[in-house]
Amino acid sequence: MRTRTAVVAALAALTLAACGGGSSEQTSDTGDPLAQLKADGVLKVGTEGTYSPYTFHDPKTNELTGYDVEVVQAVAKELGVEAEFSETPFDAIFAGLEAERFDVVANQVSITEERTAKYDFSTPYTVSTGVVVTRADDSSVSALADVEGKTSAQSVTSNFAQTATAAGAEIEAVEGFTQAITLLKQGRVDVTINDDLAVLDYLKTTGDTTVKISAKTEDRTEQALAFRKDSGLAAAVDTALASLRADGTLTAISQKWFGQDVSR
Repeated sequence: MRTRTAVVAALAALTLAACGGGSSEQTSDTGDPLAQLKADGVLKVGTEGTYSPYTFHDPKTNELTGYDVEVVQAVAKELGVEAEFSETPFDAIFAGLEAERFDVVANQVSITEERTAKYDFSTPYTVSTGVVVTRADDSSVSALADVEGKTSAQSVTSNFAQTATAAGAEIEAVEGFTQAITLLKQGRVDVTINDDLAVLDYLKTTGDTTVKISAKTEDRTEQALAFRKDSGLAAAVDTALASLRADGTLTAISQKWFGQDVSR
């Protein structure tokens, strides 16, 4: 009889414990991703840390900084949490996102059809366009059509080489933007076409006044924060970005790093 009573008591205790455990688990997990994020107090961010001026280490302080770093820090602050960074090579960054090592990728991720099929994106916080760069004393270019018949320094495998060719320019093959600017300054080519963010960063960091942006192309790329599909965080981050855009925070960060607003 005592044995049977003991068994019944034990089963009752287990039942109560199970019910108690279920109640506790339900309290800690509301099913609301934003509420859970705020409860944790941390937005986990995947970024390279080697991609200046977007995400890199300040050579003086060795602290992680950059345009993307400041944008996602502002987003986290708007959400009421801290940004916690995990530095990861770009080739492995989406694998880290899928493995739930972090909640979001902040690394100038371009929105493409292929990526949109696999990930959720915020509204863009960077919009880049192609630009035509000439020497500062050259007034012959005010539109893309004006490069016809001119020599353009381009990496032959880039989209901008195709843009220059389609506009009627003759291509002078170079290894990258730095070489293209060198040839332009030396007068060995007439123009170079590149992403405006790369050009603005060059102008801002070097103070070079011997070259200028003379025209824009129709090339356009939008960069955004990337999330796991259906993570439930993109909408909340969009609301934060809208507030940061409205109060001028995104403009201020853009002006700091590029000398103009690249967030629109």
